[in-house]
Amino acid sequence: MRRETQNVLLVLLGGALLKLGVNGDYLRYVKPAQQPWVIAGGAVILLLGAVAIVRDVLAARRTRAGTTAHDHHHPARSAWLLVVPVLAVFLVAPPALGSDSVIRAPARPAVAQDAAAFPPLPAGDVVPLTLTEFVTRAGWDSRGSLTGRTVRLTGFVVHDKDGVLLARMVIRCCAADASPMTVRLTDPEAARYPDDTWLEVTGQVVPGTAVPANGYTADVTVRSLRTVPAPQDAYEY
Repeated sequence: MRRETQNVLLVLLGGALLKLGVNGDYLRYVKPAQQPWVIAGGAVILLLGAVAIVRDVLAARRTRAGTTAHDHHHPARSAWLLVVPVLAVFLVAPPALGSDSVIRAPARPAVAQDAAAFPPLPAGDVVPLTLTEFVTRAGWDSRGSLTGRTVRLTGFVVHDKDGVLLARMVIRCCAADASPMTVRLTDPEAARYPDDTWLEVTGQVVPGTAVPANGYTADVTVRSLRTVPAPQDAYEY
């Protein structure tokens, strides 16, 4: 690969990272706190590519003027690998992890906590909760703060051998360490929605159904469900 091509690819790669950081697509790969690093990395790579292009243009002018000799180099072919992330971002950027990842990975066990660590749920007929908080309370809150309370959960549909799950992927740093949080929907109506359909569900936990044997996947008695657009940030943290 010629030096000129390498430099152009550096500019494209830096621009691709900046695009991810600015338009929010970086959330498919890393958590929100990483946005400054994505933007900074893209800016540095873009600057390096621009500086290299300017330097080579100036060197070529000096060579044509006969003031210096310009050696011919043969850069490593591995530089072509720079094309892969550029094409991935501009052409085939993958969506956030979905139902396939849930089926392949075991559910993350809820983090053990003392019952005193769970404050009472706020007042209201319907309480919005993340799946992470719901699963943790269902599995570990011996005071039963969820019992008899109607909650609102948002996630995507996953069909497995035992029924229909509502799921969200949870990440600590980036999509590479993602693991699923899941609840099981008892309403047969949920079965008509295909995998990866995003739903907003209201319902109540079935006490005693979140146990280690099922990865703390509690059953939810569904009161209502409706489709919703996939959020820009599909992960929980």
